[in-house]
Amino acid sequence: MYKALINYQKASFLTSAPDIKALPADTGIEVAFAGRSNAGKSSALNTLTRQKSLARTSKTPGRTQLINTFALGEDQRLIDLPGYGYAQVPLEVKLKWQKSLSEYLVKRDSLKGLVVLMDIRHPLKDLDQDLIHWAVGSQLPVLLLLTKADKLSPGPRKKVLMEVREASLAFMGDVTVQVFSSLTKLGLAELEQVLDQWFYPQGLEPQADSQ
Repeated sequence: MYKALINYQKASFLTSAPDIKALPADTGIEVAFAGRSNAGKSSALNTLTRQKSLARTSKTPGRTQLINTFALGEDQRLIDLPGYGYAQVPLEVKLKWQKSLSEYLVKRDSLKGLVVLMDIRHPLKDLDQDLIHWAVGSQLPVLLLLTKADKLSPGPRKKVLMEVREASLAFMGDVTVQVFSSLTKLGLAELEQVLDQWFYPQGLEPQADSQ
């Protein structure tokens, strides 16, 4: 079993920001989570950090309209980007979210990786693909996390995984694909391994106090 370099359980809420101007100083390394409003993003963050309510889950998708920041260690952050694509959100709000997302992806120097979460039953919708293209255009590595993998039996799950991996080649970037389930913890170790690589590039070891 993979042993994470970072103790993700130590994650703590730092701030909520309406736009990138209100975020913490653009230093260190941060990794962002983004996805459609019903992709299970908050649940994935809570599973990663072994905390039940670090990222607020809502029965009404589209509620999270702020960029939420969580501190991991010294100058290491997890970013919970606003959910997108929910039909019942007013157009004005959707456009504001898209502006915040694009500004963050293009202008945030400390952003070193993007996790795009997609329901395994509905992967690669248009807005997902737009987000991946943005990230690749900004030369960011991308992890496509196929959430709610427990909803499919192993055969269909593997089939979707292989199909999305093949489709991801068209993005012509550093794009990897993994399955994930917040319910069964499937794919949690693989998620931690990718995040560790982003937080500690070139094999740099963490300081003792980050464990």
